[in-house]
Amino acid sequence: MSADVAIVGAGYVGMPLARVFAEAGKRVVLVDVDNAVVDGINRGESHIGDVPSEALKPLVDAGRIAATSDYDVLREVDAILIALPTPLSSHREPDLTIVESAADEIASRLRKGQVVVLESTTYPGTTRESLQPILERSGMKAGGDFHLAFSPERVDPGRTDWTTKNTPKLVGGLTPACTERAVELYRSAVDTVVPLSSPETAEMTKLLENIFRAVNIALVNELAQLCERMELDVWEVVEAAETKPFGFMSFKPGPGLGGHCIPIDPFYLTWKAREYDFYTEFIDLAGKVNANMPFFCRSLISQALNHGAEKSLKGSRILILGVSYKADIDDVRESPAEKIIELLRKGGAEVSYHDPHVADFDGLRSVEYAPERYDCVVIATAHSSIDYGDLVERAQIVVDLRNATGRNGTGNGKVWKL
Repeated sequence: MSADVAIVGAGYVGMPLARVFAEAGKRVVLVDVDNAVVDGINRGESHIGDVPSEALKPLVDAGRIAATSDYDVLREVDAILIALPTPLSSHREPDLTIVESAADEIASRLRKGQVVVLESTTYPGTTRESLQPILERSGMKAGGDFHLAFSPERVDPGRTDWTTKNTPKLVGGLTPACTERAVELYRSAVDTVVPLSSPETAEMTKLLENIFRAVNIALVNELAQLCERMELDVWEVVEAAETKPFGFMSFKPGPGLGGHCIPIDPFYLTWKAREYDFYTEFIDLAGKVNANMPFFCRSLISQALNHGAEKSLKGSRILILGVSYKADIDDVRESPAEKIIELLRKGGAEVSYHDPHVADFDGLRSVEYAPERYDCVVIATAHSSIDYGDLVERAQIVVDLRNATGRNGTGNGKVWKL
């Protein structure tokens, strides 16, 4: 199997990356341990929404994209990109096991002149302190015999205006020569490449981007809780603030953080900061606010049932509308809907869900869309395919955690908002 670029990991990051290099004329091989994924790719069938099968199959048929579970293909390529998960452990600490295991496989097949780039989000120092020593077990030196860099993924699943192709690509190499080689690689496929002084700078920049979102979402989530006590509409407040043409960036409250990045990335930095006797209190506090939102939402649902339908949470039939972590995608990673469902079940509620994008979730299957059959419908994710005016008409009580219903039903107490 002949290729120019190998991408280790055929997931939400690896697949769009493969597509952009293949469309630029490179021959790409995806390496993944999931044989079902590998077989699907080689048939031209995609498992990732951002790379539809209609886009993948022509590239496979043209020999531009192939997949394998055999790491031996890495011996022949010019570039190896690592796009693997970097989850947290049960103690909420970085778990690099998957990346380090792949690095072991790469090290035993590394050859002179290759460039290796880590794309996975992680804490500052990972590329130099963890990846470099493993790769140098090959007997070669990073920055001399092979090139090593970090280039953070900036994938936003479901987004079509900003893609891997046109989103500026940050690159920080171990040495200036490493940076130059990695920049040259990405410039062959991506519109804009931004060279940085080091891998650590690139790693920290990625965390800043995501922590910025996490902190600002925590701010409006806290404001939402205060507005609820003050009987103010937080959505009206945010929309009013949006009219200021400078000095304000809008963030929306919600049931909690979701996706692989925003709920997890702050913990990478807080963990690393402790190594320097520094405690990221502001970031930690934002994490606590966001983590508590499902509990606040559970309380809001209980209030809606008590005051709107004179029913207790226990025994009530509740429909969760939308379980993906954001609208119009099938990605359920870190979805706050999971915690909300757990809390409602613990409270004795009978919980079902409907999601046109997610057939199975948390041991449940998506049910028929019939809001009138439930005591309460909770909008956890606002998919655009749902007619929310019709929902308000048919449902008995609606708890809207996303402002999907707008002004509908607020006058008669039928709709309860975050």
